[in-house]
Amino acid sequence: EYLKKYYNLKTDGVRQSRKKSGSQFTEKIRQMQEFFGLEVTGRLDAETMDVMQQPRCGFVDVGEYSFFPGNSGWKKREITYRILNYTPDMPAAEVDVAIQRAFQVWSDVTPLTFHRIYNEVADIEISFAALAHNDYYPFDGPHGTLAHAYAPGNRIGGDAHFDEDETWTSGSRGYNLFLVAAHEFGHSLGLFHSNDPSALMYPTYHFIEPSEFHLPEDDIQGIQSLYGAREVLEVPEIPEIPDQPNTPSTCQPITFDAVTTLRGEILFFSNK
Repeated sequence: EYLKKYYNLKTDGVRQSRKKSGSQFTEKIRQMQEFFGLEVTGRLDAETMDVMQQPRCGFVDVGEYSFFPGNSGWKKREITYRILNYTPDMPAAEVDVAIQRAFQVWSDVTPLTFHRIYNEVADIEISFAALAHNDYYPFDGPHGTLAHAYAPGNRIGGDAHFDEDETWTSGSRGYNLFLVAAHEFGHSLGLFHSNDPSALMYPTYHFIEPSEFHLPEDDIQGIQSLYGAREVLEVPEIPEIPDQPNTPSTCQPITFDAVTTLRGEILFFSNK
């Protein structure tokens, strides 16, 4: 099932020879092991099984991306989003903040801006749902697939779905909504998974304190290859005005020892 979901293992209910189906299965195991940096054995060894059991994103790792046409991103730079419903695990205000911060991860390094709308259809529609939820990719209950999102496009394109069977939080308990949302919005913007374990777009979930999170270089390079870098406005330097030298007064202070009048004239006496 894992290889069908994430590595495009073909079954399709079509009868295949045991030799052909076995070789295809082995090849998909090898693909997965290579992607995750495991020893490439082609066997379901303990290390491979351990990776398969890790909570992760529902987006494919490799495959025929027929339902994600191209990799060109959105053609516009102002993207709208709408939160269709809320998880009962968190206060609505905390969900709003987590979603806003997750979008900011990407707007900080690109020319993109994200605007929330409340009534109209948005480019990215965000919802919480369990199991089957009106798309082709039902969730699987707790601790498996945490969420999935669709690449840019019309209708369902760009939308992000979060598994309501998970426990969503703003901390380390359960699954941190900010971290998962930031990853999913990478898909909503056109990014595929990265095989760099330090990347946000790595398929499996790893907690990091949100206050310490910085978008890794691998993700920055990926998103900027689609949208370019955010323009940094340089504030022109204001030249310092040099201190004016002390200019001596042209008039020196004058003091008088005595003043009197004589025959209608005023007489001043100094140093006399």
